[in-house]
Amino acid sequence: MDARTAPLLWMPRGAAQSQPADGALRDQRLRPWRDLRISLTDRCNFRCGYCMPRSRFGPGHRFQPQAHLLSFEEIAQVARQALALGVRTLRLTGGEPLLRRDLPELVRQLSRLRTLDGTPPDLALTTNGSLLAGQARELREAGLGRLTVSLDALDDAVFQRMNDVGFPVAEVLRGLEVAAQAGFERIKINMVVRRGVNDDEALPLAEHFRGSGMVLRFIEFMDAGSHNGWKLDEVLPSDELRARIHAHWPLLPLQATRGGETAQRWRYADGGGEVGFISSVSHAFCGDCTRARLTAEGRLYTCLFAARGHDLRPLLRGAQGGEAELREQLAAIWAQRADAYSEQRERLRAEQHERADMHVLGG
Repeated sequence: MDARTAPLLWMPRGAAQSQPADGALRDQRLRPWRDLRISLTDRCNFRCGYCMPRSRFGPGHRFQPQAHLLSFEEIAQVARQALALGVRTLRLTGGEPLLRRDLPELVRQLSRLRTLDGTPPDLALTTNGSLLAGQARELREAGLGRLTVSLDALDDAVFQRMNDVGFPVAEVLRGLEVAAQAGFERIKINMVVRRGVNDDEALPLAEHFRGSGMVLRFIEFMDAGSHNGWKLDEVLPSDELRARIHAHWPLLPLQATRGGETAQRWRYADGGGEVGFISSVSHAFCGDCTRARLTAEGRLYTCLFAARGHDLRPLLRGAQGGEAELREQLAAIWAQRADAYSEQRERLRAEQHERADMHVLGG
């Protein structure tokens, strides 16, 4: 029996209270690990203000050199051991993941892995959609199951102002059409909403995607990272936004499809489809968060708002042990996890002066 198939026999000291009788891995708040978000690069071709503002990430900014990035084989090692600990969903992110060369090969490698119950992982990708039209078919054929596309406005002038590189909204919409034709049956659209910046675009986006089969989700402007100029008065609470939409198209609540789901789900009463609201600021969902994030250079973060991560590169590059040791390290990291930033935002913002930026961690 090798490291890929051996059962988890090791338990970190002091973690016994985190392991219930069923043997499933839990953190200090008894949350299981179900989702691994894998950043493929810290580079992006957009300069959205809430993530990579040009004032901080201009022409002189130094990104990670190629040699520092995890190889596809190293990414697959981490994914394999995470799946052995109960992870079910692997989401590829960035930066902009479609900038990573030969991405379909990584998708093929990950699609061949198996969860604890012997099924393929739920394999998803989040993208800004700028390169989607040229890659959607090959990614689908390689085994990618689900897509999430960021789209912060339908009006071209607003969209170009938001991405700050003059990229046209029409090309993202074309990418969505190609993706639907390629066979992606469930495509989600994420809109980050900033009061006074693009909140007037919420209703046009809702109208555009009603009846399309695609699920539009509205994300409250979050204080991720240390450089996006977050202000509480730019947060449009989901309850207020939902009331705006409800006034035009009545909404009815839907049950969550699984534990740890980030979005509150609602459906149009007239059958026009579904919308979601991700409310990290106004309605913290730390209590059932099941996500960890692997950066492109091999650091594991257990919270989107964390100040530091755990460096896995010594294990991945042969300096310390092999895959069995990697699994033990991953188990220890999760068992010690107690993150609840959104529930403790006011105190932690005062204590933490630097946090990892979202383009490094993946959204």
